[in-house]
Amino acid sequence: MLSMIGLVGGLILLIVLTMRGMNLLVAGPLCALVVALMSGMPLFPQLVEEGGSDFLTNYMDGFSSFITSWFPMFLLGAIFGKVMEDSGGADSVSRWLVGKFGLKQAVLAIVLACAVLTYGGVSLFVVAFSVYPMALSLFKRADLPRRFIPAALAFGSVTFTMTSAGSPEIQNWIPIDYLGTTHYAGWEVSLIVAVFMAVLGYWWLKRMINKAVAKGERFEASEKDPVVENRELPHPLMGLIPLLVVFVISFIFHDELKTSALIIALFGGIIATYLLNRKYFLNFGNAMSEGTVGALIAIGNTAAVVGFGGVAKAVPAFEVAVSAMTGIPGSPLIGGAIAVSVIAGLTGSSSGGQVIALPLLAPHYIELGVNTEALHRTLAISSGALDSLPHNGYVVTTIRGVCGESHKDAYGAVGVVTVIVPLIGLVIAIALFSLGLGV
Repeated sequence: MLSMIGLVGGLILLIVLTMRGMNLLVAGPLCALVVALMSGMPLFPQLVEEGGSDFLTNYMDGFSSFITSWFPMFLLGAIFGKVMEDSGGADSVSRWLVGKFGLKQAVLAIVLACAVLTYGGVSLFVVAFSVYPMALSLFKRADLPRRFIPAALAFGSVTFTMTSAGSPEIQNWIPIDYLGTTHYAGWEVSLIVAVFMAVLGYWWLKRMINKAVAKGERFEASEKDPVVENRELPHPLMGLIPLLVVFVISFIFHDELKTSALIIALFGGIIATYLLNRKYFLNFGNAMSEGTVGALIAIGNTAAVVGFGGVAKAVPAFEVAVSAMTGIPGSPLIGGAIAVSVIAGLTGSSSGGQVIALPLLAPHYIELGVNTEALHRTLAISSGALDSLPHNGYVVTTIRGVCGESHKDAYGAVGVVTVIVPLIGLVIAIALFSLGLGV
């Protein structure tokens, strides 16, 4: 009982402290400590037998494993974003987009850019780094409140593209190993749900922005923003080519190298930006330095939250919660969706929700004769809903590390488009599969 109180209380505390702006390198381990103490978990490895769980080891294993897996991508992604910004390439592309779409469609341009990169295999984290400079320029030209930039980036990255049929993102690939399906599983329903989420999410995001503008909110410049007025900019094509280089290389090597393809893709994007736009740089060396610092801050904040998940997964209450979630009676699609959603919310990870739930759910549901394609798509979509609570690594990185906003100002819109919209899409998917569509 105390362990469950600690698990839920620690999670709530983490969300509250995150929303209040506490440094995550403090909030993450502090909330994990609450979970550990309430569960009676020893604090140090010297207090347990070999192979046992303790607070320090579990927290640092989660923290360090995330950095080990993602630091090269964070570093190159942040540098790529900065060199695109410093060279004027991002601003040149944004001006071209304004000419094509008009200032009223600035948000649509950002969402489409994120969607194309995400569906092309570029990591969600890297998409935020890559598109942010262009988004900043577009929001500035359109005079829109900058606190909505994280929502625009997240909506185009982690909703209608991340969990859709055909997506190369891991959230769509994890179920394959457990269910024997393909990444196009349930594509008919997936297409309907993706279109629905795209339309609803865009309408809702525009509505929130328009209401803020009507109340007098405008774009507010920051001291850290690049100076782009009265400077010569490269041709828009010279700004687009580096983005295309990242997209194409990532797409070509994704199946073979998975996330490691991003290292080659981003490195290629940085080289392309320098070669094509070197005479337009304000300070290439400074852009590299700022990108490096930004990457360290972003990955440190995210790893601090991942470390919390490392402790949460090791306490007795987590096993009880997983057992309860995976044993929900009734429709397997509904039970599976609830299980993956809740576990993803507890761990702050969509992939974590799947990896923990699927080994338990898949054999049981396959034995019952559940349509694996329907189950694949339902679990994929469900993993992309409650995972986007305030403590989620991507959310933390995008709001704080990339955009430099606070959760208090930016998370409201992010929560609407990345939690509420996918949940509605999930309900529609379950209803359509239950009616026999796509099965």
